Amino acid sequence: MRIMFIVLAFISLNTCSSTKVESVMTFADNPVIAHRGAWKAKNLPENSIASLKYAIELGCTGSEFDVRMTSDNVLVVTHDPDYAGLMIEETTYSELSKHKLSNGEILPTLKEYILAGMQNNPSTGLVCEIKPSKTEGRNLLMAEKTVALVNELKADKYISYYISFSHELLMKIVELNPNAKTQYLDGSKSPETLKASGISGLDYATYIFKRKPDWIKSAKALGLVLNAWTVNSVEDLDFFINEDFDYITTNEPELLFERLKNKKKSPSYKLVWSDEFEYTGAPDPAKWASEVGFKRNQEDQYYTDALKNARVDNGTLILEAHKETLPNAEFTNAEDENWRKNRAFSKYTSSSLTTKDLAEWTYGRIEIRAKLPMGRGFWPAFWMLGANYSEVGWPACGEIDIMEYVGFEPDSIFGTIHTKAYNHMIGTERGKKIFIDEPQEKYHVFALEWTPEKMDFLLDDVVYNHITNEHKTTAEWPFDQDFHLKLNIAVGGMLGGQKGIDDAVFPQQMIIDYVRVYQLTK
Repeated sequence: MRIMFIVLAFISLNTCSSTKVESVMTFADNPVIAHRGAWKAKNLPENSIASLKYAIELGCTGSEFDVRMTSDNVLVVTHDPDYAGLMIEETTYSELSKHKLSNGEILPTLKEYILAGMQNNPSTGLVCEIKPSKTEGRNLLMAEKTVALVNELKADKYISYYISFSHELLMKIVELNPNAKTQYLDGSKSPETLKASGISGLDYATYIFKRKPDWIKSAKALGLVLNAWTVNSVEDLDFFINEDFDYITTNEPELLFERLKNKKKSPSYKLVWSDEFEYTGAPDPAKWASEVGFKRNQEDQYYTDALKNARVDNGTLILEAHKETLPNAEFTNAEDENWRKNRAFSKYTSSSLTTKDLAEWTYGRIEIRAKLPMGRGFWPAFWMLGANYSEVGWPACGEIDIMEYVGFEPDSIFGTIHTKAYNHMIGTERGKKIFIDEPQEKYHVFALEWTPEKMDFLLDDVVYNHITNEHKTTAEWPFDQDFHLKLNIAVGGMLGGQKGIDDAVFPQQMIIDYVRVYQLTK
């Protein structure tokens, strides 16, 4: 009996050990989720088995696919509610399967798709999105059938996540399989709500995270998984890479792999301050102050704090210049030697916003995505001044012109520094320009990368001016201190007005999609 007990115990332990090994799959160590498979580069059908296999070949950590259910309760893999002109929920699978995908594949059932994903797949998880139904009871039925099929195929280790726009559906998944990992897609629930309901993570659209960056911090603090969809531009890919997202769902997996390689070669930045302008009305007073009056460079505009000149609408900051007469609050008399006080009225109004006394930074990447105003006489800029301006004045405080544009030279922008040793008053400023394509029609990203050793000025991630720290004195490099940021549209003045002002083009807008400040992680 003792021998029999030992033999049975050994068999039992061996069986448990074997089961444990089979239930574990190590997914690839990258955040790349191929959206509906890797289909775009090879022009494959989305949600096809071919696109799944290519995602596996690329080594993506996950391949997302969409699940719907036919009228005869067959689970199929396809995105839209209709297929080949037939409503999926109203059509049998036999009818749907008569219409092939563009590469000749038959519309795959979920069973066929999962089986394909289990073959020659060392590290790519299957990200199963179950599309909600408007028919009562159908969501729960799809959840039940999906989990039952995964169990039947012994495919649980291949399913990295269940995702859905239906919270009810995901909760059913968790009820049926408490070990299942889930992500909610809708974007309407806070990290705290998802944590309380037992959902594993947030898989939200790009704009949701940009609108509510505090949710990123909250999710990390709560130990929730972060995923973003569908992220395709270099700018957005880099944003989520820098935010250390667990997953990034993309139609461009090859491009994402390339950006990840670039990150390994370059410093890692973390977002420390931003305004995504996802509100309406006046610029956020916790982030921006308005300059008022005649300010500098003998410019012709009078800066105001009116909504007419600066407002947030439709997800953007709009700075707007008008041709209009406005009394000068500082006017004394026409003979006053101070040009700010000898003008009784302005001919133009505009806006200049600043982070002075609200937010200042030493070093980092400052990035603004914007469209620029057009017309002779305009002089818009994104620029920075040293925090010690009040004590030492200009140019000793230092000035960094991230972007300057003059309307009489409509195809170029400038990036420049001004210091006591290098400034335009003595003809020694250190600036360069670069061609810009349709700046009024297209958004461009204007950026500065500033470290103790150098400054790089970038247009759409292309460095066009590189300035190194000569390690002399603060006359050459006053840039080891806090600087604040300014955004403005000037009209006329010492540079903008060199070829006059075209009154016929007013009003003009500078439209800013976002302002972001990153700093290097230590």
